[in-house]
Amino acid sequence: MNTPEKTAAIYARFSPGREQTEQSIEGQVRVCEQYAQAHGIKIVDTYVDRRISGRREDRPEFQRMIADSADKKWDFVLVYRTDRFGRDKYDITIYKHKLAQLGIKVIPAAEAMVEGPEGIILEALMEGLAEYYSAELSQKVSRGMKESAYKGKATGGTRLLGYRTAADKSYEIDPDESQTVRKVFDLYIKGTPLQAICDQLNAIGLKNTMGNPFRIGNINNIISNRKYTGVYKYQALTIGTKKSAPNTGFGPCWAG
Repeated sequence: MNTPEKTAAIYARFSPGREQTEQSIEGQVRVCEQYAQAHGIKIVDTYVDRRISGRREDRPEFQRMIADSADKKWDFVLVYRTDRFGRDKYDITIYKHKLAQLGIKVIPAAEAMVEGPEGIILEALMEGLAEYYSAELSQKVSRGMKESAYKGKATGGTRLLGYRTAADKSYEIDPDESQTVRKVFDLYIKGTPLQAICDQLNAIGLKNTMGNPFRIGNINNIISNRKYTGVYKYQALTIGTKKSAPNTGFGPCWAG
């Protein structure tokens, strides 16, 4: 009597970040396929989440894979490593349990599998490490962003009209756009209404940072942004004053 062929679905994922590319998915899938071939397992489907953190439970393809598993289409879910399945140990445990109730086992193809009581300890350790590395990375990124802010360097977000970002991520005054900022402040100081400022800027073809005509919200953001006085605020960190603008890389580009 022939033994039924074992089947599996592959789940692959990579996190947000410029260093993450499609090659990551290709590598993950290749390792899973090699594992399946070596163990006589047939791959019947592949699910891929791109640029989504493993700490998120609402990953579209992950949730689709879980839902499809309810039809018992496969015996295993193959992932490259445990952290591809998830980075929150509670979510990992919950979803592994859901799959186990369906008779489906999650296999990290690039990690050692140990059967018996020792395997339980190793599996729990790998789940904890997945969450640990995620938390550590988040902490490093936060620390790096604060250090960049302390040095007056760009930390992302919407570009500020009148400034541009240099190669070292420091801010410098844009000679063309700064003229627009000066005009906004000149008109505002003279008591010109915000809508009238918009109309004047748009009448001569000036654009906001998105390349669109000015709106009242754009003008309000300019006149209320403390960076134009040399004050750089990032989360709870405030750096620079009008007198110490050089410390931040910002300065009153509107000052004639």
